[in-house]
Amino acid sequence: MGTAAFKSYKNGYYNFWCENGEELSFDGVHHCVFKQYDLTNDKSLIDKDFRIMFVEDDNSICGVESLKPL
Repeated sequence: MGTAAFKSYKNGYYNFWCENGEELSFDGVHHCVFKQYDLTNDKSLIDKDFRIMFVEDDNSICGVESLKPL
């Protein structure tokens, strides 16, 4: 879990910037996150900071499991 700002949804990827300056791109988002946040269409979420939890598989980031606003 860490802190990141949502930056964009482009070409099927959800892009976040972490507090350490690293960019994270996800091709999947848990359906519970979509119930709370329309990351695909809601432009008001751009640059919003979240506490983010994601799934890793063999050192590859797979998808967002949860988002909590800061």
